[in-house]
Amino acid sequence: MSARRRHVLTLRGAGALLIGLLLVIAANIVSAPILLYVAVLLFALTALAVLVVHVPRRSGTVSRQISTDLLTVGEESRVTVRFALRSLRIPHGLWRDVLPDAVTGHAAGEYPPETGVLRYPITGVRRGVWPVGPLVLRTTDPFGLAQREQEFGSTRTVTVVPEVIPLAPLAAHWGAAGGTAHTASSRLGQGSDNLSPRHYVSGDSMRRIHWRATAHRGELMVRQEEEESSPDAIVVIDRAAARWARADRGIDPAFETAVSACASIALHLAGEGYSVDVVDSAGTLIGALRGHEDDRDELLVALAILTPRGDARDLAAVVGGTPPGPLVVLTGRLSVEERDLLHHGGAAVPILLATHPAEGALVAASSMGWTGAVLTDDVSASWELALPERMLTGGGRVPR
Repeated sequence: MSARRRHVLTLRGAGALLIGLLLVIAANIVSAPILLYVAVLLFALTALAVLVVHVPRRSGTVSRQISTDLLTVGEESRVTVRFALRSLRIPHGLWRDVLPDAVTGHAAGEYPPETGVLRYPITGVRRGVWPVGPLVLRTTDPFGLAQREQEFGSTRTVTVVPEVIPLAPLAAHWGAAGGTAHTASSRLGQGSDNLSPRHYVSGDSMRRIHWRATAHRGELMVRQEEEESSPDAIVVIDRAAARWARADRGIDPAFETAVSACASIALHLAGEGYSVDVVDSAGTLIGALRGHEDDRDELLVALAILTPRGDARDLAAVVGGTPPGPLVVLTGRLSVEERDLLHHGGAAVPILLATHPAEGALVAASSMGWTGAVLTDDVSASWELALPERMLTGGGRVPR
């Protein structure tokens, strides 16, 4: 978002010019030279104010530091701006940092600040990768007649990731690994801290994409050495455009809820000990949770930029195989006739969450072995309703 341009004159300056013009007219009408002298004085003061504000040359450097690498929707963070201004004299005025609509914060104050450093809080409002900046300095002359706005420095991106909501724990684990074994990996060095990304080359598996490094560097990066294996659980988020509101109608709250639910469920299953793959409705891998320290951030960064696209596909073709553990599908509009697309292939625990299922759609899915519920803003409650009763621990539904 670009800074709003201001006029050269303030309201006071424009008023001074207007009064000067009126005095010139009045001086000619009533033949009063004193009025003409006053008008000339106002014109001269206004011209001098413009020169004082706009003639001095200024340049400066700006660096920003955000206290959190990834900002969660609803989370507050702090931005520290170090601004070094080079000028003949230190001007007094107001500063502001240009913020996108996706974050809120009071990014303004008096210049120069007492501490020499500019600080302000921001709160994530909408997921995505957004620019913060440039820094804008507004100064006026001592009489307040003229003003000047200058932009300094470039922008810095802030990544706002979907909110992760705590979910009800599972009473039982399903699958060959029993929800306790993670994929083994062989990497250079010991421990996940030594995992260093490298540039993507043709032929690298999409499973190796290092999403966090990709977001920071602006080009595809992959993990060094990693063994791949089949996941114990799969989470599918249906991105088919027909499931969601049209893009030209703005933000779709239902899709935002689905993305937040996708992140919450995937991380919840990983916390329960499952190895988890998150894929979209085209079968593209969005993220894999295998116990690495960066897995969580990489998944959240990938989900931060997710948008609806493409057409609906048969679920069996998307999943490719049957996970030994939970198979969770998140979708939007769902009709009864579309149940033929929901062949889960014999998954042990198929769970379906839809934001706008047609009447009877969940019942039709239930006849195919799915347990499901309407996905509402209360993601935790929707998840609990969708779970098979035998998988709930204390605090859930009473088993029949």
